Amino acid sequence: MLKRIPHTYVIIFSLILLSAIATWFVPGGEYINNPASDSGSELIYQQIESKPQTWQIFSAFFSGFERQAGIIIFILMIGGAFWIVNDSKAIDTGIQSFIKKTQKLENIKFFKKLGVGNIIVTFTMLMFSVFGAVFGMSEETIAFIIILVPLAISLGYDSITGVGMVFFASALGFAGAVLNPFTIGIAQGLADLPLFSGIEYRLFCWLVINVLGIGFMLRYANKVKKNPKKSPVYEEDSYWRQHISENQNEQNNHTYKASWIVWAFLSIVFVVVSFIFPITNLKIGVGEGFSWYFIPLLTVLFVISGYITLKKSSPLFVLNLLGFTILFLILGVLGYQWYIKEIAALFFSMGILSGIAMSYKTDKIANLFIAGAQDIMSAALVVGLAGGIIIILEDGNIIHSILHSMASKMQDAGEIAAVGIMYVIQTIINIVIPSGSAKAALTMPIMAPFSDLIGLSRQATVMAFQFGDGFTNLITPTSGVLIGVLGIAKIPYAKWIKWIMPFMIILIIVGFLLLIPTVTMDLNGF
Repeated sequence: MLKRIPHTYVIIFSLILLSAIATWFVPGGEYINNPASDSGSELIYQQIESKPQTWQIFSAFFSGFERQAGIIIFILMIGGAFWIVNDSKAIDTGIQSFIKKTQKLENIKFFKKLGVGNIIVTFTMLMFSVFGAVFGMSEETIAFIIILVPLAISLGYDSITGVGMVFFASALGFAGAVLNPFTIGIAQGLADLPLFSGIEYRLFCWLVINVLGIGFMLRYANKVKKNPKKSPVYEEDSYWRQHISENQNEQNNHTYKASWIVWAFLSIVFVVVSFIFPITNLKIGVGEGFSWYFIPLLTVLFVISGYITLKKSSPLFVLNLLGFTILFLILGVLGYQWYIKEIAALFFSMGILSGIAMSYKTDKIANLFIAGAQDIMSAALVVGLAGGIIIILEDGNIIHSILHSMASKMQDAGEIAAVGIMYVIQTIINIVIPSGSAKAALTMPIMAPFSDLIGLSRQATVMAFQFGDGFTNLITPTSGVLIGVLGIAKIPYAKWIKWIMPFMIILIIVGFLLLIPTVTMDLNGF
């Protein structure tokens, strides 16, 4: 008989407890700016008094909430907004329509041989992987979980497959980091390297990582489709199956007058915005970008598609509204550097406008939003709890000591061993500091000069940071994004770890093998 898997809250609180115990044995230390450095960016290590943590393990929950407040509020607003959209049956209508169209494709020999489900999973993963590699999509994946998990289950898969199509794929792209300004951009800047240099080899690495990741996901997805009970989250997915079953036979083909009003209002707003921002510059990385009339184009498309969908039903119009919300999300991130505050506001307004379009009374919209926030509250709470792990390690003054201890072990290593040690260091550090930007700011001023002393290419050092930062995003319990995604999908953290660990082992080994050419071959940019 299998032992009962501990609750996610129990696992994370245990990690907080272990972190607190470590503060009693690991000496305190910190990196400070070297006053003798001309650039002012060189860091030196100094020992300081450690601060053993005791009662703070109980206050870490509160402090974690403060630290992760942005993601927590983002999750609650997304949950409330989507609850309103879900009540309109718009997403269910879209999924049912999508399933019917894919079933028709099964009659075509070519698609039947490849498998329509395989094609959907592959192209969806490639799209989100590109997003991760190009502009560092991470927190944004939370909003797509509520859409793609029900879609995956409707296709005969499970919630893990749904998460794989979005978060897992985005994380693969994030690790490949072809043009990610938040990791590669910052790391190369701190290492005094030309921005996005060595892109040819990183693109090759991205391809290798995605072939492995998509292949792993397809193999698992097909196993679940053949026998759904083989899914480790089969019981947890009863929540989604029940939701789909309750709504699949409910059809609303009515078009409310309020929907026409929302369409007219938004059309006017978009026209005004088009005159204010006629040209949008989409920036990928730190280049000049590509400027064009993107907002006017979306405005024209919305006016036309809104009119067409309103001729059919209000739920279809709401689905159309959701589609344009996603398009404006991409435009906002690439063209106007939006982050979770702007994205949360975008989905919040979508939720309210969806309720109005369905002719809901204001009290009903408010009650639906509250119900959605309540339903997703457990995911928000666990994000705050996970943030407490970092708080304990930082307040105990031991994060920098751990980094310094590991870095000193590279002194007498050869090139391959040195880049491997750097890779291990970055991997371990990412478990306690999941922010790629913060980790780059902390580690690169130390690793880059150190790589010069041992004759290692700075570009290889950046690659070690890239892989160490990217891969463990799939498992680190301190990541608010991972914990939030799993909470929304109703996947226990322990079951996710058990499922993904075999692939993580393969991925970490492949990452090391991909680092070897950076020190043994004459690669462009290295």
